[in-house]
Amino acid sequence: YESLARSGQSAFYEPSDWATAVLIAESISRDLKPQVVGVHPETGEPVMAAIPLKGASLAAYLKAMTALLVTEGDRRRAAVELQRVRQDPDAEREAGIAQLADYANRLTG
Repeated sequence: YESLARSGQSAFYEPSDWATAVLIAESISRDLKPQVVGVHPETGEPVMAAIPLKGASLAAYLKAMTALLVTEGDRRRAAVELQRVRQDPDAEREAGIAQLADYANRLTG
């Protein structure tokens, strides 16, 4: 989640995009924590264990991340190209923003 703010595409995120990212991150975090898998027969205490991520959950997370253009492949499929200039961090961000601005202009005409 925190890496999204450092990614070029985030310059065009709206509040609803950030809310989606928070929801995805929170849900993934909960799914990866130990969960109740039963009750101890003698004490009645819940038994916690890490369980594998469900395939349907993973598919939903990946679909939501695709909508946010999180991966290079997602951006390529959407014809969005971010270019990085390694020497200057400010130039890096500006190059990515310029590419996204061009993409946004093409979409809105």
